[in-house]
Amino acid sequence: MFMSIIHLLPEHVANQIAAGEVIQRPASVVKELMENSIDAGATFVQLNLKDAGKTLIQVVDDGDGMTPEDAVKCFQRHATSKLKSADDLFQLQTKGFRGEALASIASIAHVSMRTKKDGVDTGTLIEVEGNAIKTNEQIVCSKGTSFEVKNLFYNVPARRNFLKSEGIEFGHIRDEFERVALAHPDIKFSLHHNGQEIYQLQAGVLRMRVASIFGRNSNERLVPLEEQTNIVSIKGFLGKPDAAKKTRGEQFFFVNHRFFKDSYFHHAISKAFEGMISEKHFPSYCIYLEVDPAKIDVNIHPTKTEIKFEEDRFIYSILLSSVRQALGKYNIFPTLDFETETSFDVPSSFRKTEPVEPQINVDPSFNPFQTQKFSNGSSGNGFTKALKNEGFGQAMPSPSEWEQFYHIEESSPVQQTSNSESLDFENEASHGNYLIHDRYVFSPTKSGLLVIDVKRAKWRILYDELIGKFIHQALDSQQLLFPIEKHVSNVEIDLWSNHEKLLQQLGFHCTINGTMLSIHGVPSVLPENSIDSCIDSLLADLQNRDIDQGDVAHYLVRRLTQNAAKDAQVRGTAEAQALVESLFQCEEHALAPNGKKVMHTVSLVDISSNF
Repeated sequence: MFMSIIHLLPEHVANQIAAGEVIQRPASVVKELMENSIDAGATFVQLNLKDAGKTLIQVVDDGDGMTPEDAVKCFQRHATSKLKSADDLFQLQTKGFRGEALASIASIAHVSMRTKKDGVDTGTLIEVEGNAIKTNEQIVCSKGTSFEVKNLFYNVPARRNFLKSEGIEFGHIRDEFERVALAHPDIKFSLHHNGQEIYQLQAGVLRMRVASIFGRNSNERLVPLEEQTNIVSIKGFLGKPDAAKKTRGEQFFFVNHRFFKDSYFHHAISKAFEGMISEKHFPSYCIYLEVDPAKIDVNIHPTKTEIKFEEDRFIYSILLSSVRQALGKYNIFPTLDFETETSFDVPSSFRKTEPVEPQINVDPSFNPFQTQKFSNGSSGNGFTKALKNEGFGQAMPSPSEWEQFYHIEESSPVQQTSNSESLDFENEASHGNYLIHDRYVFSPTKSGLLVIDVKRAKWRILYDELIGKFIHQALDSQQLLFPIEKHVSNVEIDLWSNHEKLLQQLGFHCTINGTMLSIHGVPSVLPENSIDSCIDSLLADLQNRDIDQGDVAHYLVRRLTQNAAKDAQVRGTAEAQALVESLFQCEEHALAPNGKKVMHTVSLVDISSNF
């Protein structure tokens, strides 16, 4: 007789498996609890955190609350107030509906819940540990529900060990908070972390809520979007093209007040912005779709952020045309306005200086019909002769003079570096003249033609120079005569504040006022015209959660030196030789800090094959 190999899992094991699908990190708990508050009809939701939710997640609302009986049932698996039949899955008007969230949370944390219905004298206190109810008693409390989730993953240490740093985990929580808050501008929200207020969002109109999340100064950069069809209703806001950023942070899609991600619809937005922003920048948008619930399926992913649309192709076309229409309607496309006063992009160091009227000095004795005398000319210089005989009744220059005019000065050979044998260059750059064209330096070699990318070479030189210095001391900072003021988002302000010491080590010195960065000191290697783009790049790196916190400093130095070298150029063979000498002194002179090639040799064989 064979023994059965199939058996039912114990309840606590089944709950922990369900928790693995629903609760991946503290942000997952925040999402589930906040959505429950919304479904309960709350007009105010407060989120309090300690240690990015690892120690405490508290969600307090003024919703309908629960009866003592419902307070016990809500922690059981598949317990829900949202569904009564399978048909209800295709008419969903609420957030959560599976009935596994609270049971999953209670299986991996210590949960305490206080809840009370309106019109009754007492509420209910439920305390749960490992899915076992430890406390069930009547208490005095306010109308609504308060959840406290403590010691998340206390009984699943392997999962707790996979959590990232506090900054990264709080970033995920903030994302979930902002998504819920943007979906419901008519509800008041607050967020506190370790006793510090992060958000205090008042109930109001949609534009006010979007501006509160994107930053107080973003209101003037918002373009309204609205379209009504029998397939989909669209409303929301687009960011103007000049507000595009290097990160995807400010991109939100909602359908029936539910946040979702969709690369297909994102492509429609990107296509509408074609020609207005660069390929390395991303448009900002907050778009709300209203679709018949029977024509979407939200139950295709555990986190419910991926949604299947029955008429996605039609929605794509409508979305594309409505965004283009909005951008055109509000004069976002480039136009020429001859009645508008011309403005100039003046460097910050000259913005507050008084303009000085130019003085024109005229030589009254000048006679254009007299022979010109060059003070620094000499009869033997072909360059000077060619310029002197320029067509004012003078004799034509001889061919030998023009040959001297186009003569290329020879350069001195580059010394062979001590580590050149590692890349087998064999004095590659030491036997020929330098030719400079655009961002490249060319030099004949024994094996062909050596091509050096000037910008990447300068980047490698700066990076090697500064990374060694940065480890031991702060980089040199240049104080600005007139501080540069830059509006950033709330998220970026927090990122800057959290990494302020590191940024000061780089040479940046700023003061913060609301969402305004006032920059009065920058690294001395950074050109003034690169300050704004450099700060954008640094903030983008700080938002990149794929970067390990231990490597942040190296990423920031890499980004700083990249911006410092982006306009690098050489003027003449002397500068070319100095660049090459400095490059070959770098230990890794063949590659830029991002791993791309600094130099390339075009072999004589490759050259010959083209003739």
